[in-house]
Amino acid sequence: MVSASVARNIIGIIGNIISFGLFFSPAPTFYKIIKQKSVEEFKPDPYIATVLNCAFWVFYGMPFVHPNSLLVVTINGVGLLFEFVYLAIFFIYATNKGRKKVSLLLLIEAIFFAAIILVTMLVLHGTTRRSLVVGIICDVFNVMMYVSPLTIMAKVIKTKSVKYMPFWLSLTNFINGVCWTIYALIHPFDIYVLISNSIGAFSGLVQLLLYGFYYCRGKNNDDGVELQNTAQVPISECPSNIV
Repeated sequence: MVSASVARNIIGIIGNIISFGLFFSPAPTFYKIIKQKSVEEFKPDPYIATVLNCAFWVFYGMPFVHPNSLLVVTINGVGLLFEFVYLAIFFIYATNKGRKKVSLLLLIEAIFFAAIILVTMLVLHGTTRRSLVVGIICDVFNVMMYVSPLTIMAKVIKTKSVKYMPFWLSLTNFINGVCWTIYALIHPFDIYVLISNSIGAFSGLVQLLLYGFYYCRGKNNDDGVELQNTAQVPISECPSNIV
């Protein structure tokens, strides 16, 4: 009989592997940027948002905030590294205006993140209170990141074409959400990981149902629908939920 602790660790490791794949998924886009030596109309916004999201989840998983969350820390630490590499590539090949934008937004994020850390460590005492505040912040940012898939779903409905919705990314997001939902349900129960990832799993399921509906109607070809431009591609590639 497998203990709850072992089962939770196994599910968490699987979640780490899937999440790693999601973090790696934008790599071809950045490889293209390096080859072309230009960011063209590429938008770094989703990756800047993911930096803050991952940073908060790393902080949430610290033993002095929410104990027994090592696997949450590991994958989000890896994700943070990936996002910084992506943004560094953008910074190298962007215009001065683009560089200033990235620098300003990262500075604002750093100040906000530092302020939350100070308040958490100096004002809130005990892991229960710290978990509550940081967990809510993490969930709010995760839910905000669901806006991107919702806009893609709206485009699919409007164009009646699934070419704007990458099937494998939607499927992986769904499996990832389910995996971390199960992880959160196994003792010790984690309500904050559960909330964001159950919503993520539901979002992924809706995307798959939408994909299946319009794919079966034969609306996945190029009939009158222009291909996505460079600015749109990274948004669809950016993972909507990790932990």
